[in-house]
Amino acid sequence: MFTKWKNNVTMQGRIIVKVYIMQKAVISIGRYFKKTDTPLILLALAASVYGVVLINTCAPASVPTQIFAIVIGLFAYVVLSLLDIDILADNWAILFITGIALILLLLTPLGYGEGGNHAWLRFLGIGLQPSEVVKLFFIIIIARFIARYTDERKLDHIVSLLIMGAIFAVYFALIYVISADLGSALIFLFIFAVMLFAGGLKIYWFLIALTGIVVASPYIWGMMNETRRNRIIAIFDPASVDATGRGITWQTNQSKAAIAGGGVFGMGLGNGTLTQSGSVPKQRTDFIFSAAGEELGMVGCLFVIALLIAIIVRILIIGMRCQSRMGALVCVGIAAMLLIQTAENIGMCLGVAPVIGITLPFFSSGGSSIVASFAAIGIVSGIKAKPKPVMFQKY
Repeated sequence: MFTKWKNNVTMQGRIIVKVYIMQKAVISIGRYFKKTDTPLILLALAASVYGVVLINTCAPASVPTQIFAIVIGLFAYVVLSLLDIDILADNWAILFITGIALILLLLTPLGYGEGGNHAWLRFLGIGLQPSEVVKLFFIIIIARFIARYTDERKLDHIVSLLIMGAIFAVYFALIYVISADLGSALIFLFIFAVMLFAGGLKIYWFLIALTGIVVASPYIWGMMNETRRNRIIAIFDPASVDATGRGITWQTNQSKAAIAGGGVFGMGLGNGTLTQSGSVPKQRTDFIFSAAGEELGMVGCLFVIALLIAIIVRILIIGMRCQSRMGALVCVGIAAMLLIQTAENIGMCLGVAPVIGITLPFFSSGGSSIVASFAAIGIVSGIKAKPKPVMFQKY
Protein backbone atom coordinates (compact mmCIF):
# COMPACT_ATOMS: atom_id res chain seq x y z
CA MET A 1 0.00 0.00 0.00
CA PHE A 2 2.83 2.33 0.86
CA THR A 3 4.49 1.52 -2.47
CA LYS A 4 1.27 2.33 -4.33
CA TRP A 5 0.98 5.65 -2.47
CA LYS A 6 4.62 6.43 -3.23
CA ASN A 7 4.12 5.69 -6.93
CA ASN A 8 1.06 7.96 -7.04
CA VAL A 9 2.99 10.81 -5.40
CA THR A 10 5.87 10.30 -7.81
CA MET A 11 3.52 10.31 -10.80
CA GLN A 12 1.78 13.46 -9.56
CA GLY A 13 5.16 15.08 -9.06
CA ARG A 14 6.18 14.28 -12.61
CA ILE A 15 2.90 15.67 -13.94
CA ILE A 16 3.43 18.89 -11.96
CA VAL A 17 6.98 19.20 -13.31
CA LYS A 18 5.81 18.62 -16.88
CA VAL A 19 3.00 21.18 -16.51
CA TYR A 20 5.48 23.67 -15.04
CA ILE A 21 7.91 23.11 -17.92
CA MET A 22 5.10 23.50 -20.46
CA GLN A 23 3.94 26.73 -18.81
CA LYS A 24 7.48 28.12 -18.87
CA ALA A 25 7.85 27.09 -22.51
CA VAL A 26 4.57 28.77 -23.46
CA ILE A 27 5.60 31.94 -21.60
CA SER A 28 9.02 31.93 -23.28
CA ILE A 29 7.49 31.42 -26.72
CA GLY A 30 5.00 34.21 -26.04
CA ARG A 31 7.80 36.56 -25.01
CA TYR A 32 9.77 35.63 -28.11
CA PHE A 33 6.89 36.37 -30.49
CA LYS A 34 6.25 39.62 -28.66
CA LYS A 35 9.82 40.73 -29.34
CA THR A 36 10.32 39.33 -32.84
CA ASP A 37 9.05 41.24 -35.85
CA THR A 38 5.89 39.37 -36.78
CA PRO A 39 5.13 41.31 -40.00
CA LEU A 40 8.60 40.60 -41.34
CA ILE A 41 8.55 36.84 -40.70
CA LEU A 42 4.98 36.56 -42.03
CA LEU A 43 5.97 38.36 -45.24
CA ALA A 44 9.00 36.09 -45.63
CA LEU A 45 6.89 32.98 -45.06
CA ALA A 46 4.28 34.19 -47.56
CA ALA A 47 7.03 34.72 -50.16
CA SER A 48 8.64 31.33 -49.51
CA VAL A 49 5.30 29.49 -49.66
CA TYR A 50 4.53 31.30 -52.92
CA GLY A 51 7.96 30.19 -54.10
CA VAL A 52 7.17 26.56 -53.25
CA VAL A 53 3.98 26.83 -55.31
CA LEU A 54 5.97 28.11 -58.30
CA ILE A 55 8.69 25.49 -57.87
CA ASN A 56 6.05 22.77 -57.68
CA THR A 57 4.64 23.77 -61.03
CA CYS A 58 7.97 23.72 -62.89
CA ALA A 59 10.08 21.21 -60.87
CA PRO A 60 7.96 19.15 -58.45
CA ALA A 61 10.90 16.95 -57.48
CA SER A 62 12.62 19.96 -55.89
CA VAL A 63 9.76 20.79 -53.52
CA PRO A 64 10.76 18.50 -50.58
CA THR A 65 14.29 19.93 -50.62
CA GLN A 66 12.92 23.48 -50.71
CA ILE A 67 10.56 22.82 -47.79
CA PHE A 68 13.46 21.33 -45.82
CA ALA A 69 15.54 24.43 -46.59
CA ILE A 70 12.71 26.68 -45.36
CA VAL A 71 12.57 24.73 -42.07
CA ILE A 72 16.34 25.12 -41.65
CA GLY A 73 15.95 28.78 -42.57
CA LEU A 74 13.34 29.28 -39.85
CA PHE A 75 15.70 27.67 -37.34
CA ALA A 76 18.46 30.05 -38.48
CA TYR A 77 16.00 32.94 -38.16
CA VAL A 78 15.21 32.07 -34.53
CA VAL A 79 18.86 31.54 -33.55
CA LEU A 80 20.11 34.76 -35.12
CA SER A 81 17.19 36.79 -33.80
CA LEU A 82 18.30 35.83 -30.29
CA LEU A 83 21.95 36.81 -30.80
CA ASP A 84 23.26 40.24 -29.87
CA ILE A 85 24.46 41.97 -33.03
CA ASP A 86 26.98 43.97 -30.98
CA ILE A 87 28.69 40.77 -29.83
CA LEU A 88 28.91 39.55 -33.41
CA ALA A 89 30.35 42.90 -34.51
CA ASP A 90 32.90 42.96 -31.67
CA ASN A 91 34.20 39.64 -33.03
CA TRP A 92 34.47 41.00 -36.56
CA ALA A 93 37.96 39.54 -37.03
CA ILE A 94 36.62 36.02 -36.42
CA LEU A 95 33.82 36.64 -38.92
CA PHE A 96 36.29 38.00 -41.46
CA ILE A 97 38.67 35.05 -41.18
CA THR A 98 35.81 32.53 -41.16
CA GLY A 99 34.48 34.10 -44.37
CA ILE A 100 37.87 33.77 -46.03
CA ALA A 101 38.16 30.15 -44.87
CA LEU A 102 34.74 29.29 -46.30
CA ILE A 103 35.70 30.68 -49.71
CA LEU A 104 39.10 28.95 -49.68
CA LEU A 105 37.36 25.63 -49.02
CA LEU A 106 36.19 25.85 -52.63
CA LEU A 107 39.77 24.94 -53.59
CA THR A 108 39.50 21.65 -51.70
CA PRO A 109 37.75 18.46 -52.86
CA LEU A 110 34.64 19.79 -51.09
CA GLY A 111 34.26 22.47 -53.76
CA TYR A 112 32.39 21.84 -56.99
CA GLY A 113 31.12 23.82 -59.95
CA GLU A 114 27.84 24.28 -61.75
CA GLY A 115 26.96 26.47 -64.71
CA GLY A 116 30.52 27.76 -65.06
CA ASN A 117 30.82 28.85 -61.41
CA HIS A 118 32.95 26.91 -58.93
CA ALA A 119 30.87 28.33 -56.10
CA TRP A 120 29.49 25.42 -54.03
CA LEU A 121 30.67 23.17 -51.21
CA ARG A 122 29.25 19.70 -50.71
CA PHE A 123 29.65 17.70 -47.51
CA LEU A 124 27.64 14.58 -46.60
CA GLY A 125 25.26 15.32 -49.43
CA ILE A 126 24.54 18.87 -48.24
CA GLY A 127 25.38 21.78 -50.56
CA LEU A 128 26.45 25.24 -49.40
CA GLN A 129 27.26 28.38 -51.36
CA PRO A 130 29.85 30.22 -49.22
CA SER A 131 29.12 33.63 -50.74
CA GLU A 132 25.58 33.54 -49.28
CA VAL A 133 26.99 33.23 -45.77
CA VAL A 134 29.90 35.61 -46.32
CA LYS A 135 27.54 38.38 -47.48
CA LEU A 136 26.03 38.48 -44.00
CA PHE A 137 29.49 38.50 -42.40
CA PHE A 138 30.51 41.35 -44.70
CA ILE A 139 27.44 43.45 -43.81
CA ILE A 140 28.06 43.10 -40.07
CA ILE A 141 31.79 43.87 -40.41
CA ILE A 142 31.33 46.95 -42.60
CA ALA A 143 28.48 48.23 -40.39
CA ARG A 144 30.79 47.98 -37.39
CA PHE A 145 33.56 49.98 -39.08
CA ILE A 146 31.26 52.65 -40.53
CA ALA A 147 29.57 53.15 -37.14
CA ARG A 148 32.91 53.38 -35.36
CA TYR A 149 34.46 55.79 -37.85
CA THR A 150 31.31 57.93 -37.90
CA ASP A 151 31.37 58.23 -34.10
CA GLU A 152 35.04 59.20 -34.29
CA ARG A 153 34.36 61.62 -37.19
CA LYS A 154 36.85 59.68 -39.33
CA LEU A 155 34.59 58.14 -41.97
CA ASP A 156 35.95 60.43 -44.71
CA HIS A 157 39.59 59.87 -43.76
CA ILE A 158 41.64 58.07 -46.36
CA VAL A 159 42.96 55.54 -43.81
CA SER A 160 39.42 54.57 -42.79
CA LEU A 161 38.39 54.08 -46.40
CA LEU A 162 41.52 52.05 -47.16
CA ILE A 163 40.81 49.70 -44.25
CA MET A 164 37.19 49.13 -45.27
CA GLY A 165 38.18 48.98 -48.93
CA ALA A 166 40.73 46.28 -48.13
CA ILE A 167 38.07 44.13 -46.42
CA PHE A 168 35.82 44.55 -49.43
CA ALA A 169 38.64 43.88 -51.91
CA VAL A 170 39.65 40.62 -50.19
CA TYR A 171 36.13 39.19 -50.37
CA PHE A 172 35.48 40.52 -53.86
CA ALA A 173 38.75 39.15 -55.26
CA LEU A 174 38.43 35.75 -53.60
CA ILE A 175 34.87 35.22 -54.81
CA TYR A 176 35.63 36.45 -58.32
CA VAL A 177 38.91 34.56 -58.76
CA ILE A 178 38.19 31.30 -56.89
CA SER A 179 34.50 30.76 -57.64
CA ALA A 180 34.31 32.78 -60.89
CA ASP A 181 31.01 34.13 -59.53
CA LEU A 182 30.87 37.68 -60.90
CA GLY A 183 27.23 38.09 -59.88
CA SER A 184 27.90 37.50 -56.18
CA ALA A 185 31.01 39.68 -56.30
CA LEU A 186 29.01 42.58 -57.74
CA ILE A 187 26.43 42.20 -54.96
CA PHE A 188 29.24 42.87 -52.48
CA LEU A 189 30.10 46.05 -54.40
CA PHE A 190 26.50 47.29 -54.32
CA ILE A 191 26.12 46.54 -50.60
CA PHE A 192 29.40 48.32 -49.84
CA ALA A 193 28.42 51.44 -51.79
CA VAL A 194 24.91 51.67 -50.28
CA MET A 195 26.17 51.23 -46.72
CA LEU A 196 28.84 53.90 -47.17
CA PHE A 197 26.23 56.27 -48.60
CA ALA A 198 23.83 55.56 -45.73
CA GLY A 199 26.69 56.03 -43.27
CA GLY A 200 27.23 59.58 -44.51
CA LEU A 201 30.33 59.29 -46.70
CA LYS A 202 30.86 62.50 -48.64
CA ILE A 203 29.63 62.46 -52.24
CA TYR A 204 33.01 63.43 -53.67
CA TRP A 205 34.38 60.01 -52.67
CA PHE A 206 31.71 58.33 -54.78
CA LEU A 207 32.56 60.63 -57.70
CA ILE A 208 36.24 59.73 -57.34
CA ALA A 209 35.38 56.02 -57.27
CA LEU A 210 33.09 56.36 -60.29
CA THR A 211 35.80 58.19 -62.21
CA GLY A 212 38.25 55.43 -61.36
CA ILE A 213 35.83 52.77 -62.60
CA VAL A 214 35.26 54.66 -65.85
CA VAL A 215 39.01 55.03 -66.42
CA ALA A 216 39.61 51.35 -65.59
CA SER A 217 36.62 50.06 -67.58
CA PRO A 218 38.63 49.21 -70.73
CA TYR A 219 40.99 47.10 -68.62
CA ILE A 220 38.10 45.48 -66.73
CA TRP A 221 36.43 44.70 -70.06
CA GLY A 222 39.62 43.14 -71.35
CA MET A 223 39.91 40.92 -68.24
CA MET A 224 36.44 39.46 -68.79
CA ASN A 225 36.11 36.28 -70.78
CA GLU A 226 34.11 36.27 -74.00
CA THR A 227 31.01 34.73 -72.42
CA ARG A 228 30.71 37.46 -69.79
CA ARG A 229 31.24 40.21 -72.36
CA ASN A 230 28.60 38.69 -74.62
CA ARG A 231 26.08 38.52 -71.78
CA ILE A 232 26.40 42.28 -71.36
CA ILE A 233 26.34 43.01 -75.10
CA ALA A 234 23.25 40.81 -75.47
CA ILE A 235 21.19 43.30 -73.45
CA PHE A 236 21.70 46.00 -76.09
CA ASP A 237 22.26 44.00 -79.28
CA PRO A 238 21.28 40.32 -78.96
CA ALA A 239 21.75 39.55 -82.65
CA SER A 240 25.39 40.61 -82.58
CA VAL A 241 26.30 37.82 -80.15
CA ASP A 242 23.61 35.28 -81.01
CA ALA A 243 22.17 35.59 -84.49
CA THR A 244 20.18 32.37 -84.15
CA GLY A 245 18.64 33.28 -80.79
CA ARG A 246 19.44 29.80 -79.49
CA GLY A 247 22.83 30.42 -77.91
CA ILE A 248 23.78 32.87 -75.20
CA THR A 249 20.38 34.61 -75.35
CA TRP A 250 18.36 31.38 -75.24
CA GLN A 251 17.54 31.54 -71.51
CA THR A 252 16.44 35.15 -71.69
CA ASN A 253 14.41 34.62 -74.86
CA GLN A 254 12.55 31.68 -73.35
CA SER A 255 11.94 33.58 -70.13
CA LYS A 256 10.55 36.62 -71.95
CA ALA A 257 8.36 34.39 -74.12
CA ALA A 258 6.95 32.69 -71.03
CA ILE A 259 6.18 35.97 -69.29
CA ALA A 260 4.65 37.50 -72.42
CA GLY A 261 2.53 34.39 -73.00
CA GLY A 262 0.96 34.69 -69.56
CA GLY A 263 -0.74 38.00 -70.29
CA VAL A 264 -2.57 39.64 -67.40
CA PHE A 265 -3.93 36.65 -65.51
CA GLY A 266 -1.76 33.81 -66.82
CA MET A 267 -2.56 30.38 -68.21
CA GLY A 268 -3.26 28.90 -64.78
CA LEU A 269 -1.07 26.82 -62.49
CA GLY A 270 0.09 23.70 -64.28
CA ASN A 271 -1.00 25.01 -67.67
CA GLY A 272 1.97 27.07 -68.81
CA THR A 273 3.15 25.87 -72.22
CA LEU A 274 6.87 26.62 -71.74
CA THR A 275 6.87 26.00 -68.01
CA GLN A 276 5.32 22.56 -68.23
CA SER A 277 7.50 21.51 -71.15
CA GLY A 278 10.68 22.50 -69.32
CA SER A 279 11.61 24.92 -72.09
CA VAL A 280 12.94 27.64 -69.76
CA PRO A 281 16.44 26.63 -68.55
CA LYS A 282 17.07 26.90 -64.79
CA GLN A 283 13.46 27.96 -64.25
CA ARG A 284 13.26 26.68 -60.68
CA THR A 285 16.31 28.75 -59.67
CA ASP A 286 17.40 31.80 -61.68
CA PHE A 287 14.24 32.09 -63.79
CA ILE A 288 11.48 31.28 -61.29
CA PHE A 289 9.93 34.70 -62.03
CA SER A 290 9.07 33.50 -65.54
CA ALA A 291 6.97 30.67 -64.08
CA ALA A 292 4.91 33.26 -62.21
CA GLY A 293 4.58 35.28 -65.41
CA GLU A 294 3.38 32.47 -67.64
CA GLU A 295 1.04 30.68 -65.26
CA LEU A 296 -0.20 33.55 -63.07
CA GLY A 297 0.32 36.45 -65.45
CA MET A 298 1.12 40.06 -64.70
CA VAL A 299 -0.96 39.80 -61.51
CA GLY A 300 1.22 36.95 -60.26
CA CYS A 301 4.41 38.86 -61.12
CA LEU A 302 3.20 41.98 -59.34
CA PHE A 303 2.41 39.92 -56.26
CA VAL A 304 5.99 38.58 -56.26
CA ILE A 305 7.36 42.11 -56.52
CA ALA A 306 4.96 43.46 -53.88
CA LEU A 307 6.01 40.82 -51.34
CA LEU A 308 9.72 41.50 -51.87
CA ILE A 309 9.26 45.27 -51.73
CA ALA A 310 7.23 44.91 -48.53
CA ILE A 311 10.05 42.84 -46.96
CA ILE A 312 12.68 45.40 -47.95
CA VAL A 313 10.59 48.36 -46.73
CA ARG A 314 9.89 46.60 -43.42
CA ILE A 315 13.63 46.06 -42.93
CA LEU A 316 14.29 49.75 -43.58
CA ILE A 317 11.57 50.76 -41.10
CA ILE A 318 13.22 48.56 -38.46
CA GLY A 319 16.50 50.27 -39.30
CA MET A 320 14.87 53.68 -38.81
CA ARG A 321 13.61 52.78 -35.35
CA CYS A 322 16.91 51.22 -34.27
CA GLN A 323 18.68 53.06 -31.48
CA SER A 324 22.20 52.09 -32.53
CA ARG A 325 23.89 53.38 -35.65
CA MET A 326 25.47 50.01 -36.32
CA GLY A 327 22.14 48.19 -36.11
CA ALA A 328 20.60 50.65 -38.54
CA LEU A 329 23.50 50.13 -40.95
CA VAL A 330 23.11 46.35 -40.78
CA CYS A 331 19.44 46.78 -41.74
CA VAL A 332 20.46 49.01 -44.65
CA GLY A 333 23.03 46.44 -45.80
CA ILE A 334 20.53 43.57 -45.70
CA ALA A 335 17.89 45.67 -47.48
CA ALA A 336 20.50 46.55 -50.15
CA MET A 337 21.40 42.87 -50.55
CA LEU A 338 17.78 41.85 -51.10
CA LEU A 339 17.13 44.84 -53.37
CA ILE A 340 20.00 44.21 -55.77
CA GLN A 341 19.26 40.47 -55.93
CA THR A 342 15.59 41.17 -56.66
CA ALA A 343 16.33 43.81 -59.29
CA GLU A 344 19.03 41.75 -61.03
CA ASN A 345 17.02 38.51 -61.02
CA ILE A 346 13.86 40.09 -62.41
CA GLY A 347 15.99 42.08 -64.84
CA MET A 348 17.52 38.82 -66.13
CA CYS A 349 14.08 37.34 -66.66
CA LEU A 350 12.92 40.43 -68.56
CA GLY A 351 16.08 40.74 -70.65
CA VAL A 352 17.17 44.12 -69.24
CA ALA A 353 20.05 42.81 -67.11
CA PRO A 354 22.87 40.35 -67.85
CA VAL A 355 22.38 36.70 -66.91
CA ILE A 356 24.81 36.23 -64.02
CA GLY A 357 23.14 33.53 -61.94
CA ILE A 358 21.45 35.51 -59.16
CA THR A 359 18.56 33.86 -57.31
CA LEU A 360 15.31 35.59 -56.38
CA PRO A 361 15.24 35.90 -52.55
CA PHE A 362 12.73 33.60 -50.80
CA PHE A 363 11.38 32.35 -54.15
CA SER A 364 14.13 30.54 -56.06
CA SER A 365 14.94 26.90 -55.40
CA GLY A 366 18.22 26.64 -53.54
CA GLY A 367 19.06 25.75 -49.95
CA SER A 368 21.87 28.27 -49.41
CA SER A 369 19.80 31.14 -50.79
CA ILE A 370 16.66 30.43 -48.75
CA VAL A 371 18.56 29.78 -45.49
CA ALA A 372 20.67 32.91 -45.94
CA SER A 373 17.55 34.99 -46.64
CA PHE A 374 15.84 33.81 -43.45
CA ALA A 375 19.09 34.23 -41.50
CA ALA A 376 19.29 37.82 -42.75
CA ILE A 377 15.82 38.74 -41.54
CA GLY A 378 16.60 36.90 -38.29
CA ILE A 379 19.44 39.37 -37.73
CA VAL A 380 17.03 42.22 -38.49
CA SER A 381 14.46 40.86 -36.01
CA GLY A 382 17.18 40.65 -33.37
CA ILE A 383 17.96 44.31 -33.99
CA LYS A 384 14.26 45.15 -33.74
CA ALA A 385 14.08 43.53 -30.28
CA LYS A 386 16.45 46.16 -28.88
CA PRO A 387 15.09 49.38 -27.25
CA LYS A 388 13.72 51.91 -29.73
CA PRO A 389 13.44 55.70 -29.77
CA VAL A 390 10.00 56.84 -28.63
CA MET A 391 9.31 58.63 -31.92
CA PHE A 392 9.42 55.33 -33.82
CA GLN A 393 7.57 53.05 -31.38
CA LYS A 394 4.33 53.28 -33.33
CA TYR A 395 5.79 51.24 -36.23
